[in-house]
Amino acid sequence: MTDTDALLNGFRKFRENLYGKNPKQYRDLLSKGQSPHFAVVACADSRVDPAIAFQTEPGDIFAIRNIAALVPPYEDDGRHHGTGAALEYAVKILKVGHIIIIGHAHCGGITNMIHKQEGTESTDTFISTWTDLLKQARERALKAEPGLEGEALQTASERQAVLVSLDNLKAFPFVIDAVAAGTLSLHGWYLNIFEAMLEAFNPETGT
Repeated sequence: MTDTDALLNGFRKFRENLYGKNPKQYRDLLSKGQSPHFAVVACADSRVDPAIAFQTEPGDIFAIRNIAALVPPYEDDGRHHGTGAALEYAVKILKVGHIIIIGHAHCGGITNMIHKQEGTESTDTFISTWTDLLKQARERALKAEPGLEGEALQTASERQAVLVSLDNLKAFPFVIDAVAAGTLSLHGWYLNIFEAMLEAFNPETGT
């Protein structure tokens, strides 16, 4: 058995069970197109799959996944912006009603950012440059509770990272327009999949 056999066996089970029991559901996704109500910005962490955590069906969520569930600052510079492109597609083409940023416990991206801010030399090409966009999360956590370190700093920074991304999200022009029109709501959640716990932040107050 090869490493990929498990995936192929999983597809066979999908074809026989989920698809086999209701093929019309999947054919309708083609004929009717996708019209998800939610766009979810989540981490690429293999343990934190929003479709599993929230028990959604195909077509329910437009998933945008990257390291640390990060929405980078808005930049109209003509360069390549994968997360920004996905957000624009969700808002302007799919017209989702909600964007939810979902940070999570024990996030490796946040760990990377903290280590770099504390002086660990990075040897990667892309990771630290990306997670450095969240250094403000650590700064906010330490401002709120000076002296934090270790796991406590990690957790506080993970929560603050959601709010940093929310602030960045609010600066995208198409998001501003949709929120002003009353067609889009923004949310920040923090998921601890290891304890099956979920927290929701107030996007206005950050609490």
